[in-house]
Amino acid sequence: MHKRNLEGYAGRPPHPRWPDQARIAIQFVLNLEEGSESTKLNGDTQSESYLHELPGRPARVGGRDFSVESMYEYGSRAGVWRLLDIFNTYNVPLTVFATGQALELNPNLALALVEAGHEIAGHGYRWIDYKDTPKSREKHDIQLTVKIIEQLTARTPFGWYTGRVSSHTRSLVREIDGLLYTSDSYSDDLPFWEQKSDSLLVIPYTLVNNDIQYLLPSGCTTADDFFLLLKGAFDQLWREGSVSPKLMSVGLHGRVSGHPARAAGVYRFLKYIQGFEPIWLCRRNEVAQHWISNFSTAR
Repeated sequence: MHKRNLEGYAGRPPHPRWPDQARIAIQFVLNLEEGSESTKLNGDTQSESYLHELPGRPARVGGRDFSVESMYEYGSRAGVWRLLDIFNTYNVPLTVFATGQALELNPNLALALVEAGHEIAGHGYRWIDYKDTPKSREKHDIQLTVKIIEQLTARTPFGWYTGRVSSHTRSLVREIDGLLYTSDSYSDDLPFWEQKSDSLLVIPYTLVNNDIQYLLPSGCTTADDFFLLLKGAFDQLWREGSVSPKLMSVGLHGRVSGHPARAAGVYRFLKYIQGFEPIWLCRRNEVAQHWISNFSTAR
């Protein structure tokens, strides 16, 4: 994880041979973190200061930030259900990057995700920055999250995305039995193997086609902005797809895109791509299984 590869496919990416000769694969991620963020209730020394509607608001050391907590609660109480309804309308599958604690605290939502057939991937036990977390604590959190997902889905997760990683994350994730892929990378438009002898596929994620853009000073302001961002990415990859198909990832959060003013952008994009064929709307585990089947000996 610490050796950099600045060459990648060197301008000659493999043709992914997506199912049904799709010109583009599109994969939507729903991040489920609500309840696992930093708060005194979870034994933390300060309140959450990351990815909420008051960017730049300092954490409250030693106390709770009730406004920020309620912003997170909106995601699990209302926003996520709105997004699930939209994706159900278009029968589009999701991969859910879920923290273990968020699943524990919202069993009805966990059940709904399972019943809808969405993939649940590991996202750490807590929605915290693991960079300074002791290795033993991070290992415990990973194992606990795997156990929670197994209890709720009757299977070990296929994928993992911590997001705010430590120097130990990749090696600890490799210890998960049955894991197919990690998404703790933003370095390509296609999956890749880090090493020739690797057994863990990297399926890169994105913070560009991601609704965190609403929370950045230079990012999106309206649902129209977000729609145009996604449309621009899709249109470019669609053009490239006639010769060199790629994977388009989209990242969403219930507490962000689940608000009515923003959900409209997601709905509009899903409606827009209905006019294009062939495309492959997929889960991340399906991407991993496809890549392993077609490129396991050509690393």
